[in-house]
Amino acid sequence: MPKELRKRGKKRKKSQQEEEFPNQGQEHEEPSEGPSWIISARQTEDVNPEVPFGYIDPDIKAYFRTVDDQMRAWQDEDHTLDENIDLDPNETKRLFFVAALNEMSGKERQLATDPECSVVLERVLYSMDDFVRRVFIDSLCGSFEVLIKHRFASHVCQTFFSVAVDTVSRETRGIVAEVPEPGDRGELRTLTQLILDICDEIAPTFPSLIMDPFASHVLRSLLLLLFPIALPGEPTPQKFVRSKKSTAWKAKQGTMKSVFSNEKGKGNETPNVLVPNRFRDVAVRFMRDLREQLSANEVRALAANKVASPVLQLLLEIEAEIGEEASPDSLMDRVLVGMITSSKTAADTPPEPSDFLVTLLRDPTSSHLLETLVSRCPDYVFTQLWSAYFQGKLQRLALHPVANFVVSKSIERLDSNQLKNALEELSPTWDKAIQSSRTGVLRSLVDRAKVLGCREKDVCEAVFTGFGLSDLGVRTKLVPCALVLKNLKEYEELPLTEEGLREASDGKKPRRKKDAPNPREPTVQGALLLQSLLKLPEPHCLTVVDSIGSLSVQDLLVLSHNATSSRILDAMLESPTVPFKAKRRLVTSMIGHYHELVDDRIGSRVGDRFWAFADPYLREKIARSIMPQEQSLAASYYGKFFARNLNLYLLKRRPDEWKQLQSKSKTTTSGEKAEQTSVSAPTPLQPPSVASLPTADKVPSPKKSPRRRDLPADEIDVLFDTALGNKIKRAAIGQNPVAQDKKAPTDPQMQDVLKAVCAAPSGEDGHPKKRRKR
Repeated sequence: MPKELRKRGKKRKKSQQEEEFPNQGQEHEEPSEGPSWIISARQTEDVNPEVPFGYIDPDIKAYFRTVDDQMRAWQDEDHTLDENIDLDPNETKRLFFVAALNEMSGKERQLATDPECSVVLERVLYSMDDFVRRVFIDSLCGSFEVLIKHRFASHVCQTFFSVAVDTVSRETRGIVAEVPEPGDRGELRTLTQLILDICDEIAPTFPSLIMDPFASHVLRSLLLLLFPIALPGEPTPQKFVRSKKSTAWKAKQGTMKSVFSNEKGKGNETPNVLVPNRFRDVAVRFMRDLREQLSANEVRALAANKVASPVLQLLLEIEAEIGEEASPDSLMDRVLVGMITSSKTAADTPPEPSDFLVTLLRDPTSSHLLETLVSRCPDYVFTQLWSAYFQGKLQRLALHPVANFVVSKSIERLDSNQLKNALEELSPTWDKAIQSSRTGVLRSLVDRAKVLGCREKDVCEAVFTGFGLSDLGVRTKLVPCALVLKNLKEYEELPLTEEGLREASDGKKPRRKKDAPNPREPTVQGALLLQSLLKLPEPHCLTVVDSIGSLSVQDLLVLSHNATSSRILDAMLESPTVPFKAKRRLVTSMIGHYHELVDDRIGSRVGDRFWAFADPYLREKIARSIMPQEQSLAASYYGKFFARNLNLYLLKRRPDEWKQLQSKSKTTTSGEKAEQTSVSAPTPLQPPSVASLPTADKVPSPKKSPRRRDLPADEIDVLFDTALGNKIKRAAIGQNPVAQDKKAPTDPQMQDVLKAVCAAPSGEDGHPKKRRKR
């Protein structure tokens, strides 16, 4: 054998049987004769798991790169269509989108498993309508068990389950997209039925898919679609769907939304999701099947697994929603090591602490599961959990980097006696909690005291002790100390900021490096703690209010221009327990400096909040204080929007009309807030009412674009053209020029103005007197 054809590796020795019978087995290696469409079983087993459905043609791959670039430009709203194109922009997008869908037809599986084209499919899914989504998912049915375990196709499935909420909600309301051409390809199932068929497809392997690193996040999105859950204290359960790493990766892909809608931001998300009852039944069936197929030790193994723990957490939420968490041998009972069963059989005997739960308490992944157990378990079980695992150990747990989150969640269920004991036990640790920036337990105690309506003074004293503000005279430093999470002594030793260094040294001291951290940068933990204190009843929240009131105008400007610390001012205006006089004093203190406040990205938002709170009299004072800086605000990138809302031009010309307009806007704003609190707003997915649909008498007939001379003239132009212009013939004495002029305005108010102008004293010749030149 030539040297260049030899393979690397250890040479395999022949066995004794091969030496005796060297030609044995050669007859099986010869290809069998037969038709070309017959494929041997050995060939079908050699499937590449990375591309189970084959590779994509390079030309098609290059085409979908172009599709991705074009759709990303439209979704980022940075692309403008060519003005020479006669088509409507939406029509251009539609033709482009249809061409991409035609190219995609028959290649959905290959595109989903491709590393580059899978991202394109995710982007296209947001722009599909209900019918196209049904066609796309129908083409993938039968392969979902393979797709959800694939590295790239699993993200396509996850995105589909996320965007399918809108279509399922519409179908639940009876709005089903019609099939345009029902041909001989069979009946196209609704998306609701398709999802149910997908659940039947993966049901036999559901317990094994929970442990799969690629299928786990798909199952989370599927369970949230089947059984929408609003966790207590959580606005949205999206934390189950994607990890921080996955969220950061998807953020790099740009904005993903429909290219045919004008949706901006996150405010267009549907607050209420309607799903059929069959979806909830399927989710409950998944939970019960897992409970029947796995033993107690296997369920506890899922709780400690990084991949399966989030799915088990969702299943525990579903079990608690249907009221089966208190039954013996439930999933919650198994994770709690039989605590529910033992509490029913031997209620007087306290349970012994389990090493398994102690391990979950300090594990970064499993601690999230323990938070769910603490918040969803029955009351009598929580009492046993608190006494066995938390009480007497709070000083160590509150300072632990992981366990402090579980303690914070547990404090939300304490009664008054337990709250009192927790405050007494944690009293020696407040200064250490501030130094280590672990204020979650302290903030939870403040929130719980506010809910129970007791121990507010004790929690405030705990805050003052942690920041070294025991003396009444220094408590005005609470806001600066809390924002940087330093006690009073450490705060006074902090160096000044870069601007403060230049001002203190008159430019002689060198500037700090740009990459050096700012020692006075506000922290999120401190801002959240101050917001919780502002929600306490009036005698206890005044310390924070007085601390804000003691700040200088420049300090308030620095506070308002920071994205973290500006939330404190929002909380002060929104808190119902803060006195109205204190809120008004805050808004009034900025008069004369509003042009500095709104000339910033964050400060402009704070200025809008102050303007919305102010009454018409205070608004007039704010507007007149800004008049000298009107030109500078008009040239400001952020301040021009605030100046536009003030309508200073109207205030200068017609102050009375401006005051009436502000009174109406203030009344309308307060009425809308009251209506939003009393009546829930309809979701965007609801069909439009018949009254809101355009009718023949409401829709104007299409007309050509009006010329300049056909447009309605301005009031000032009409006035001077009619009364003082050169093109109009002057009327005789005693005649009404308004009646003679065919182009005179028909507005009665405008006619009164013209009559007053024409009634001015005239000369001897009957013509109006000419005005003197200034």
